[in-house]
Order: sequence, then C-alpha cells, then structure tokens
Amino acid sequence: MEPERASIRAFVAALLAACAAFTPDAARAAGNAAQVAGDAARGQELYTARCGACHSIDDHGAGPRHRGLFQRRAGSEPGYDFSPALRQSGIVWSAQKVDQWLANPNALVPGNKMVVQLANDARDRADIVAYLLKATR
Repeated sequence: MEPERASIRAFVAALLAACAAFTPDAARAAGNAAQVAGDAARGQELYTARCGACHSIDDHGAGPRHRGLFQRRAGSEPGYDFSPALRQSGIVWSAQKVDQWLANPNALVPGNKMVVQLANDARDRADIVAYLLKATR
C-alpha cells in the first residue's frame, strides 16, 4: 500500500506544481492562441478593406483605435466616445469576444454604435483576429 500512496503523492505534487505555473496571464494567452489559427497576412488585407474606413490600429476615427485592444475593458479607451451599452457591457476583449463582435456586434452588445456586421465567415474572422493579435500589441 505504501508504493501506491507515494505514487498518489507524486501525482498530487505534480498537479499542484502545474496549477501554480498556470497564472491568469498564461491562461489568457493560451486561450487567445488556442482560439486563433488564422492567417494574419490575410487578416491585414481584410482589416484594411472591411474595418479601415472607420478604424485604425493607432488613431481614433469613426470607430476607436485598436492598439492595446486585447485584455482591455470594452468602452474604456481614452479619447473615444463609446456608447453607454458598450461601456457598461463588462466585456474584456479576448480573441473569442472579438470573434463574436465581428460576427454580430449587436447580438453581443445591443445598443452599441457599430451597426455593421463585418465578417459572417468564421475563417475571415479568425484571420482578422490573428492580425489584430499581432498588430495591436
């Protein structure tokens, strides 16, 4: 029975060590990486064509800038007048949330200012998100 207890203790110790190494930042990064297998180069083309009329990475336009987008609370970027609905949404931008936003912003946050659905196709969304993950750091 003693060898069995030693084996269980070793397993529990390894499990606790793995859990301790998995910080919230690591979890967010793993979630973003796991969810986005898109083509960032194609995403840049799509972003320019579909998003560029209102958005840019570094400057506010008709829509807010995207620099520093990921892990930022929705509606909190200084210098842009967000809708009350978006400011009060409680969303923190992740790859998954940006994907949902691109698919249907009004389903995610009813009453927001963005009334255009930019990417009905899952591949297009994955590519745009891959580009944003790379370009907005």
